[in-house]
Amino acid sequence: MTDLTKLTIAKAKQKLTKKEISATELMQAHIKSINDNKDLNAVITMTTDQALQQAKIADQRLKDGEARPLEGIPTAVKDLFCTKKVRTTAGSAILDGFVPPYESTVTSKLFENG
Repeated sequence: MTDLTKLTIAKAKQKLTKKEISATELMQAHIKSINDNKDLNAVITMTTDQALQQAKIADQRLKDGEARPLEGIPTAVKDLFCTKKVRTTAGSAILDGFVPPYESTVTSKLFENG
């Protein structure tokens, strides 16, 4: 099988729609890639449980024909966008431990679209 982390968004969406892959499989591949490359320091806060739960919901929505535009597409959120109840530091020690009680417009729009 193709390395799922190398698919374009369009190709991943196509494979999800055709049920050639599941959102959960796609998410697991990306989680594995992040974990295998921790030395790059590209990810500050991992939300693995949340990501897998969202993938499970995406799989159900795809199955039910209720997919939104980005349904099942893994997305990393830059650490400067507040994500409700997720540590957000903007890469700064000053914000270490900051967990916003609200969602940024950027992340709200991403989540609304799958």
